[in-house]
Amino acid sequence: MNTDDKLKPLRERIDSIDAQILDLLNQRARVAQEVGHVKAETNAPVFRPEREAQVLRKVADRNPGPLASVAVQTIFREIMSCCRALERRVIVAYLGPAGTFSEQAVYKQFGHAVEGLPCASIDEVFRATEAGTADFGVVPVENSSEGAINRTLDLLLQTTLSISGTLSIPIHHSLMSKSGTMNGVTRILAHSQTLAQCQVWLNQNYPNVERQAIFSNGEAARLAAEDQTVAAIASEIAGERYNLGVVKAHVQDDPHNRTRFAIIGRLQPGPSGKDLTSLVLAVPNKAGAVYNMLAPLAQHGVSMTRFESRPARIGTWEYYFYVDVEGHSAEDHVSKALDALKQNAPFFRVLGSYPVTL
Repeated sequence: MNTDDKLKPLRERIDSIDAQILDLLNQRARVAQEVGHVKAETNAPVFRPEREAQVLRKVADRNPGPLASVAVQTIFREIMSCCRALERRVIVAYLGPAGTFSEQAVYKQFGHAVEGLPCASIDEVFRATEAGTADFGVVPVENSSEGAINRTLDLLLQTTLSISGTLSIPIHHSLMSKSGTMNGVTRILAHSQTLAQCQVWLNQNYPNVERQAIFSNGEAARLAAEDQTVAAIASEIAGERYNLGVVKAHVQDDPHNRTRFAIIGRLQPGPSGKDLTSLVLAVPNKAGAVYNMLAPLAQHGVSMTRFESRPARIGTWEYYFYVDVEGHSAEDHVSKALDALKQNAPFFRVLGSYPVTL
């Protein structure tokens, strides 16, 4: 028996299974449409991150293999994205242009059945979301190599928006140019954070080529596509979009480099069963103030997972503290801890409670 004869019955089984999958997908879509009608009656939000997080956790728990759970979750995220789009297509603002890591974060969180709105700056992402031009915004919060994105922290302090989710993605930078070589290149363009993340490699390999910081790596890739004297450091996805050649892949100094993003909007997710709450607060500039401020967390059994300080910039050497704690603000023990924190802090604000990213 030849190979084709052996494969024929297996292919027939695959075709039969595919037909069943297609039927089930459309059954799910029809139920999702019914959900949309119910939501429309009460003006409920189309995107419910706590519900989608619960679905993805169940999928991972029930997965018998051989497909990896992360692969199954990716498939289901896209299914939910397509079903959600039957209700209404969600608009998500991000730091553009197309091809940035921020755009990748959009699709990782929401799936591909959304409308991306590229913005020229982090400030513009906040403005578009605050104005209702976008339903949500995606902004970088911190990088594993370079630390907090200070502009995002400052804007989170000022905005009326809430954090409805966070996620992190691996950051792999590639040096690219129109020709795929460095012949004739006089400038290397990238975001300032990216140049910092690749500083050692650039010093070793191209110490005499001018480096210029611009507002996004996607824009660097776009400019490199128009000018042979320019090279860009960006994602390979950006390179493919702008038809650039890769001079060298993975030029970041830290091979485990990751960036954490926040999802911002007016939605305040309910408890999902595994959540985080983000806070910002301030304390008087005196001995023991920070300890006294955070003591209620320990008293009520709430674990802190992140603690970041930022100067208040009011000339008195005071600081704002950005804190992430385990649990949802609606949970009793978390609620009690937050009430106690509020009593101890001259400035206190909950930035959002949201599902832990899978």
